[in-house]
Amino acid sequence: MIRGVVAVSGAALLLAGCAEGPFARKPKAEAAPAGEAAAASEAPVAAKAPPPPENARTAAQFDTTTDEEKQAAAAAPVAAERELGTTIASLGDPTDPGFWAETPYVTSAQSGRLVYPGNGNSVQVELRPSGGPEGSGTRVSLPAFQVLGAPLTGLPELVVYAGSAG
Repeated sequence: MIRGVVAVSGAALLLAGCAEGPFARKPKAEAAPAGEAAAASEAPVAAKAPPPPENARTAAQFDTTTDEEKQAAAAAPVAAERELGTTIASLGDPTDPGFWAETPYVTSAQSGRLVYPGNGNSVQVELRPSGGPEGSGTRVSLPAFQVLGAPLTGLPELVVYAGSAG
């Protein structure tokens, strides 16, 4: 009897935690007042793709970027960038479209680049502050993971650079 109560309670707690998990749908953002438009990110590449459909279930359905956007994001390094460090990456919220990375290496949104040393691929992204302590890892968008050719279910090591081709 007690085992059953514990099992049901554990399952309820597990399911309750799903509402805040990485796959939880975010509410649609309200339009920013006109004066706040200038506070928008310096790296618009993250916002180009539309959000995935409500019934998305596969990586292909969640990735709403075009082949052209992926080719543009796979740009070469630029002289004005600087290496911020190496990080362990995991898949970020797949419902958040575009090319971005939430990392503890930045305190404000800015343009940057990720390199996957496993194959040498790189991708231009919007670097977003994660709020975590340095060494806490980086969450990367689904399209950026795909351009990098990194394993979606793995924890690949990436090199993070600040700066962009602007």
